[in-house]
Amino acid sequence: MTAATAGKEGVASTRGKVLVAGALLSVYVVWGSTYYAMHVALAFLPPFLMAGSRFLAAGVILLAALRWRGAPMPTTKQWASAGVVGVLLLVFGNGFVALGQRSVDSGVAATVVATMPLWAAGFGTVFGERPTGRELVGLVAGFIGVAVLQRGGSLSFHSLDSIVLLLAPITWAFGSLLSRRLPMPSGPMATAAQMVVAGVVMLLVALLHGERPVGPPAAASVGALVYLICFGSILAFSAYGYLLRTTRPSIATSYAYVNPMVALALGALLGGEQFTSAKLVACLLTITGVLVVSAPRKRKPA
Repeated sequence: MTAATAGKEGVASTRGKVLVAGALLSVYVVWGSTYYAMHVALAFLPPFLMAGSRFLAAGVILLAALRWRGAPMPTTKQWASAGVVGVLLLVFGNGFVALGQRSVDSGVAATVVATMPLWAAGFGTVFGERPTGRELVGLVAGFIGVAVLQRGGSLSFHSLDSIVLLLAPITWAFGSLLSRRLPMPSGPMATAAQMVVAGVVMLLVALLHGERPVGPPAAASVGALVYLICFGSILAFSAYGYLLRTTRPSIATSYAYVNPMVALALGALLGGEQFTSAKLVACLLTITGVLVVSAPRKRKPA
């Protein structure tokens, strides 16, 4: 290997590490803040109307930008695959979170969604990955965190909002695993296609459900929707897609360690949400469970 070749590989390696670090920062901080932003936007737009507007706008903007840069349009098969993943991740995953936040505060919602890597580990058994004893301990710890939320009164298993919120990380986990096994469009075009399809489906659901804006738009709600489009969708969702394509699933889903704390802090500081001991204990249990499940497995000696 020549010095020039080694130098180029070193630059490429450094660039890759910087991109991964930037993508992680985006999903850590931006996604943690979207729970409060969704809470503010929901004051003006009902759940599926808000989420559908968000993702369709973001998807069209990203698709147009990629086409302008010369990226090819997805094939019919790729559109179908992106549609399936987009429905699982966004219509069910994010849409259920929006439904849940009608009565569940942003910090609790983020803590429930943080169980996603636990469900991903569970689904891994379907693809032939048997959980280790350590991973089973992590799964139990994480799910005890959700039980603490229920016992503390932050969740009610008799409430439709709480039930659909609990389903959100399950569909997100399955969609994330499925995205690695379907013929998806290349690069960010996969993100754009997912958001376009999901946005259309969400708006159709909103139309069938009779959703309408709630009163005149407040500046805060409009600003929150713009933030969700530009940062929560275009930036952070694109970053998550990049992480899924280029890193291990445990790294891509590591945002679950940080999002709940960011959401709890913003909800308490900006939204006046109660920061109770039950919420803190549940958050720490869930994060601990996710850390244990996501830790690298020890290699068996040859």
